[in-house]
Amino acid sequence: MNYKLTIQYDGTRYDGWQRQGNTTNTIQGRLEETLSRLTGETAQVHGAGRTDAGVHALGQVASVRLSGGWAPGELMDQLNRYLPQDIAVVDAREADGRFHARLSAVGKTYRYSIRLGCVPDVFRRRYQLPVEEPLDLPAMEEAARLLTGRHDYRSFCSNRRYKKSTVRTVDTIALRREGAVLTITYHGDGFLYHMVRILTGTLLEVGLGLRPAGSMPDILAALDRQAAGPTAPAQGLTLVSVDYPAL
Repeated sequence: MNYKLTIQYDGTRYDGWQRQGNTTNTIQGRLEETLSRLTGETAQVHGAGRTDAGVHALGQVASVRLSGGWAPGELMDQLNRYLPQDIAVVDAREADGRFHARLSAVGKTYRYSIRLGCVPDVFRRRYQLPVEEPLDLPAMEEAARLLTGRHDYRSFCSNRRYKKSTVRTVDTIALRREGAVLTITYHGDGFLYHMVRILTGTLLEVGLGLRPAGSMPDILAALDRQAAGPTAPAQGLTLVSVDYPAL
């Protein structure tokens, strides 16, 4: 049976989503280890997005095939019983046999959270980037507008050896301030390695007056990672949700 799992996790203490040969401390690794212990079979979990070390998720989606015929609700309950407290399966359902969490996805939403000012939020410090200097939000919004659309985002990809197309459609880059919290929400059909964090780092440079908002087209045209801003720290980023075609 093919299962679709929706997963939340606090990525603070993990080395990212993807299983790695040099560490067992990944989200995928913990899920596969727990599933194998429960079912007695080798489980291979496919995630919709390979979030980096320290990145969080509200709605990561994974697919896994199991031969035991578990009821989705029972599988979810048992996983939540044995998974670490900072990983939770919030939904489980039977999926079409062709469903693959990554290959079937048609869009993703990410959110980057920033704490403005010099007063920290003790309870959200692991999920926000502190920025004490004032930000020019209208300039950041103008830069975001220029970065939205269908472009070649090679300048916003950390993998210099990436051989596939770096053209993506980002239809939303929305800034919203509520008190001392600024969130930047991104929605697109796909994102390159570190792309959201580099976009955020570049927008922050605009907000701090370190580069003009109007320079975004030049950065895109450069097709060079060195033309864009820094990679924003991981802790402010959350994978919010993954889109799939309507059944």
